[in-house]
Amino acid sequence: MEDEEWVLVRRTTEKDCWSSIFMDDDDNGENSRPLKITFNGPAKHWTDAIPIGNGRLGAMIWGGVALETLQLNEDTLWTGTPGNYTNPHAPEALSVVRKLVDNGQYADATTAAEKLSHNPSDVYQLLGDIKLEFDNSHLKYVEKSYHRELDLDTATARVKYSVGDVEYTREYFASNPNQVIATKISGSKSGSVSFTVYLDSKMHHYSYVKGENQIIMEGSCPGKRIPPKLNADDNPKGIQFTAILNLQISNSRGVVHVLDGRKLKVEGSDWAILLLVSSSSFDGPFTKPIDSKKDPTSDSLSALKSINNLSYTDLYAHHLDDYQSLFHRVSLQLSKSSKRVLGNERLHMKKHMANNNDLFFKRSEDDTVSTAERVKSFKTDEDPSLVELLFQYGRYLLISCSRPGTQVANLQGIWNKDIEPPWDGAQHLNINLQMNYWPALPCNLKECQDPLFEYISSLSINGSKTAKVNYEAKGWVAHQVSDIWAKTSPDRGQAVWALWPMGGAWLCTHLWEHYTYTMDKDFLKNKAYPLLEGCSLFLLDWLIEGRGGYLETNPSTSPEHMFIDPDGKPASVSYSSTMDMSIIKEVFSAIISAAEVYFFFSGTHLGHLFLFFSNIPWSFIPFSSNMFLQYTSDFGEK
Repeated sequence: MEDEEWVLVRRTTEKDCWSSIFMDDDDNGENSRPLKITFNGPAKHWTDAIPIGNGRLGAMIWGGVALETLQLNEDTLWTGTPGNYTNPHAPEALSVVRKLVDNGQYADATTAAEKLSHNPSDVYQLLGDIKLEFDNSHLKYVEKSYHRELDLDTATARVKYSVGDVEYTREYFASNPNQVIATKISGSKSGSVSFTVYLDSKMHHYSYVKGENQIIMEGSCPGKRIPPKLNADDNPKGIQFTAILNLQISNSRGVVHVLDGRKLKVEGSDWAILLLVSSSSFDGPFTKPIDSKKDPTSDSLSALKSINNLSYTDLYAHHLDDYQSLFHRVSLQLSKSSKRVLGNERLHMKKHMANNNDLFFKRSEDDTVSTAERVKSFKTDEDPSLVELLFQYGRYLLISCSRPGTQVANLQGIWNKDIEPPWDGAQHLNINLQMNYWPALPCNLKECQDPLFEYISSLSINGSKTAKVNYEAKGWVAHQVSDIWAKTSPDRGQAVWALWPMGGAWLCTHLWEHYTYTMDKDFLKNKAYPLLEGCSLFLLDWLIEGRGGYLETNPSTSPEHMFIDPDGKPASVSYSSTMDMSIIKEVFSAIISAAEVYFFFSGTHLGHLFLFFSNIPWSFIPFSSNMFLQYTSDFGEK
């Protein structure tokens, strides 16, 4: 080989893996298409509002003109109290279900398996709203002047519009280092900022003005999932919460009035700044709210005091330093088309009219194309920069809803407007929670996984009790649905979704993946390996000898899927679903590999792992198909 053919390769360092990635020096990003999600009007639906968050606190910005709403969330506000996640009658029910499966009575096994279900999960709640009311002159705003955007590069939301010759601007961000949601309202003409602000909530609450610049809202979550009535005697004390809104206005102009003891009215100011802090009495998944020593009002006042000497500029600078240290690690450019400037682009778009006629129209070069219009045009004009925007929006959402020290991202991240959100807003372990964190490592956001690992640790504590009582097994187990209290028992309901003891095992695959990305041996030794070990101990006991000498799981479901059994009846319970066996193999492979790193071969269960691994059947692929079956038997699809 000639010298010029040699290539020098060096070992990748930690700095290479996790340091910020910047654009080329000759680019500087000046011509890059801005990473902004834009709107040409206020939100009409909650899903059109702009989400901001610091991992713990979240807000949805509606961008209304005469009436603005910031819908608020705090990630520890849930119904309920710590529960007992065991069922002493489960072993007897399990024996019945297994016999029915062995006899091929899958429909009967599906019905019998409901006796393995337990209490439902608790429900994620909301914090409340910041309401901003402007005078009627704002109803006459110039519609073409309206612009609402989320700047992904700075994690900042903005609203701009004009009323007469005055341009109004609102700016919003959620700071992680200072734990505050900040809003700045300004007008282009001196003394033009006037509005009324107050806090409101669907939760049981009480709000009042303190001094002349603070609104305090104190409230509580239901102590039961669905209490018979508010404050009923048999309703245990739930999580308490406090939100405090601090108001600042320009020194030179403006006055503040107190209205009805719970609202603040600003008149004739140049600008106004609103700072929202919030705390709760939640003190971990194993402490009852009634036993909590935390005082949310005192904690909120302390949080506000800690930023008392910081200007808005200081808060924003801290926010940018923190957020961009994560966001700027990854850039994505799919084609040169992403170098086009948004405002200079001419898009030909199809607009579907009520009479089903397609009408082509053009936007002028001076107009800004909204993201909604870009999505519509993607059907006929595949714009790579829109894909880039979607990719970075996913990273933005993970940064905004999951940070070290926060709760794990739930079914809606941290954003929720309902007392009874869809599917309880709970952690669903049969794919949803895993999906929340799939982007973390490939997208260079390893720190955002910390809440997931802390959550798995909590599940392992409750799950060891569930494994012992429900299944007479060692180790720990978690099922399909959980909540802030680290619920591990089967949820109440049909076996097709409630009976799935692989939730914890699937989460454990994230532990080994984290090590393979980071090569962090301390993490492997002190966090990952103990959790993998406990999980594998349960799986060893859960596997039983079955057909053809192979090990099998019985009962087994393929989450949220039904099949037609040989008798023509709908069923969901069988044995050794592909989902079960694939996850078990992955967990066994992970702990064996982890043991090799530290030579952890002292435990006798590792020898069993090697033996069991060879006796787990491979997923069945029919000769006529290139797709895996969901079950070991070739059942008909329902």
